[in-house]
Amino acid sequence: MNIDRSRVLLILSRDILDQARVIAGKATIALKLPVSLQIVLRALLEEGLKRDGQAVFLARIESHANAVRDTRIMARRVRAGGPPAISRRGNSGRARP
Repeated sequence: MNIDRSRVLLILSRDILDQARVIAGKATIALKLPVSLQIVLRALLEEGLKRDGQAVFLARIESHANAVRDTRIMARRVRAGGPPAISRRGNSGRARP
């Protein structure tokens, strides 16, 4: 994820938001990670509405979900006074035992 951030207001139809919510729910179940509507919308913007394959799209969502989760975990640890953990993720994005 980029450190450089900008705020954007999106005005979308209810149908598009409902479709994105369904995708977030399916991604949450498939990835066993919390996937927000914001994560799904970011992935859709990056990949475009005409994507070649579902696997690429799901990989993008997983990437965003893992980045958000890692950021939140590190922020909690810093607030608790503990050292930030070193990521043990390989190329697959899955945690190693």
